[in-house]
Amino acid sequence: MKNAKAHKFDDEKNQQPAPTTKKLTGAGILINTLQDLDVDTIFGYPGGAVLPLYDELYDKHDINHVLIKHEQAGTHAADGYARATGKPGVVVVTSGPGGTNTVTGIATAAMDSIPLVVFTGQVPTDMIGNDAFQEADIVGITRPITKHNYLVKDVEELEQVTREAFHVATSGRPGPVLVDLPKDMLKSEGHYSGLHKVSIPSYNPTKEGHSTQIKKASKMLSEAEKPLIYAGGGVVLGEAWDELTAMAERHNIPVTTTLMGLGGFPESKPQSLGMLGMHGTYYANMATTECDVLLAVGARFDDRVTGNLEGFSPHSKKIHIDIDPTNIGKNVEVEIPIVGDVKQVLPEIDKQVETPETNDWWQTIENWKEEHPLKVPKSEDTIKPQHMVEAISEVTNGEAIVVTDVGQHQMWAAQHYTFNHPRSFLSSGGLGTMGYGFPAAMGAAFGCPDRPVVCITGDGGFQMTAYELATAVEYEVPLKIAIMNNECLGMVRQWQELFYDERYSHSILKKSNPDFVKLAESYGAAAFRATNGKEMNEVLNRAMAINDRPVVMDFRVEAMENCYPMVPAGAALNEMVLEDE
Repeated sequence: MKNAKAHKFDDEKNQQPAPTTKKLTGAGILINTLQDLDVDTIFGYPGGAVLPLYDELYDKHDINHVLIKHEQAGTHAADGYARATGKPGVVVVTSGPGGTNTVTGIATAAMDSIPLVVFTGQVPTDMIGNDAFQEADIVGITRPITKHNYLVKDVEELEQVTREAFHVATSGRPGPVLVDLPKDMLKSEGHYSGLHKVSIPSYNPTKEGHSTQIKKASKMLSEAEKPLIYAGGGVVLGEAWDELTAMAERHNIPVTTTLMGLGGFPESKPQSLGMLGMHGTYYANMATTECDVLLAVGARFDDRVTGNLEGFSPHSKKIHIDIDPTNIGKNVEVEIPIVGDVKQVLPEIDKQVETPETNDWWQTIENWKEEHPLKVPKSEDTIKPQHMVEAISEVTNGEAIVVTDVGQHQMWAAQHYTFNHPRSFLSSGGLGTMGYGFPAAMGAAFGCPDRPVVCITGDGGFQMTAYELATAVEYEVPLKIAIMNNECLGMVRQWQELFYDERYSHSILKKSNPDFVKLAESYGAAAFRATNGKEMNEVLNRAMAINDRPVVMDFRVEAMENCYPMVPAGAALNEMVLEDE
C-alpha cells in the first residue's frame, strides 16, 4: 500500500523543553506542530478556506495526506485509523459544507469515545457572521458532539490550541475535538515556539481510583458466589486488556463484553462468555441476569446492553469503574462507584481479591452453553450469513482487523468471528451509523499496513460510502470488502417481520441494488461473486491472495435469515427470542 506509516502518539513528548522560537505563517505553525506531535496521516479534502494549509502541505512529504472523496467518509476513515492504532485520527476540511459534512463522523466518534482532531477552514475573521460564501457556524453546530472545540482568532494562539486539542482528545475519556481555522489565521504570521508542555488547570481527569472504594470492591468480589465481569469499550480505549485478562484468569471469573469491548478479553479463553445485550449470547445474558456481583469495567450501561432496566441484573450488587464520572450512575445505580483509569484500578483490585468459590456457578454457565449454543448452520447450496462470518474468521486465522457497518451483519460478525486481540473489531456502536464500515476499514488499513483488514458490510450500508473505492484504489489499499448481500435492509426487515406483521415498507433493495462486481471493477478494484458455500470459500481464498488493491466480494446470502438470540425492545435480557417460531 502506498504511503502508509504508523507511529505511536507520545504525549510524554509534550513535556520536553522548548526549542528556539521562529516566525511562520499560521499554516506553517500548524504543520510544524502536527509534525512535532508525530502526526503521520491526515484525511482531508481541499477548498478555498484551507488553501494556505494545503500549499504548506505541498512540500511536507513526511505527512501522508489521504485525499478522500467526501468529508463524512474522511472523518470515518480517521475514526477507523484511531480505533485501530490508538493514535488520534486527524481530519482537514474546508469551510461551510466541508465542515458540515463531517458532523455525522464526529457524532459517531463522540458516542464511542474515539480521539479525533478535526481542523475545519473558516471564512476570514472580519467576515464571520456576515453569511459569507461557504460560511457555517461549525463551532456552534458541533458543540454538542465534541469533547471541546476552538475558534482560533489569534495566530499566536494556534500552536497552543493545536497542542491542547490533541491533549484533550486523547486524555481522560477520549473524544473528538474541533479546531476552526479562519483563512486569515492561516495566512498571517506568528511565532512557532515548539513549546511542548500542555497545562489546562480546569481539565485534570482522575486516573487513580479511591483506595477505600477499591478495598470495598475487592471485598465484595471475594465474597461473591456468582461473580461476573462486564467489560466495555473502556478496556480497549484504556489499553487495560492485559490487566483484565490477568484478573479474570487468576480468579476464574467469567467475562462478558459489549460490542465496543470485543477483543478486550480473548474469546478463546475459557472465561469468555462472548457478547451480552440485544444480540448477545444466551449464556452471557443469563449470567448477567443471575450473577450476584457485577463488575462493570469501562462500560456505560447502554440500552442495547441492559434491555429493560428494571430487569437488568436484578440480583447483583454492582461495582462500576470508569474514567468519566458522568457515566457512573447515569443509567444504572451501583453500590460501589470507582472513578479512575481502568488500567490503573484493575490491578489494585486484583491484588486484594481473594479468589471466590465459583464451581457451582461455572456448572450453571456450562449448562446454559449446552442448552443454547450459538448455532452456525452450513450449506453447500446456499450461503448462511453466520457461516460466511465463520469462514472469514477461519481464512484470516482470527488475526484480521474486522470493521463492520450497522445491522444484521454487524451482529453476526460480533457473534461468529473469534476476537482474541484488542483493536480488532471496529464498529459504530453508540450512533449506529450506516456507511461507517468501508471508510473506517480504509482508515484502519492506513494505520496498520501490516495487518489484514476485512470490512464486513451490508448491501445497504456499503452503498452509502461506496464511492471511497476510488480512494482505496488510488492508494492501493489491500482491503477486503465482504458484502453480505441479502437484497434488503436486513435488520429493518427483521423488525418488520417480527413486530410489524411482515409489512416490508421500503426495506427491500432487490430492484435498487447495483451489480457490485461491475461497480467495483469500474473503480479498478478486484471483485468476485459467490452464491453458494463452495463458491464462498473459493472467493475468500482468491481475495486473500490479492495485496495490491481493494477486493470486493459480493456474497449472496439467504435473504430471510434472522439474527438470534434477540432481546425485543422493552424486554429484559432473560426474555430472549432464540429462533424463528
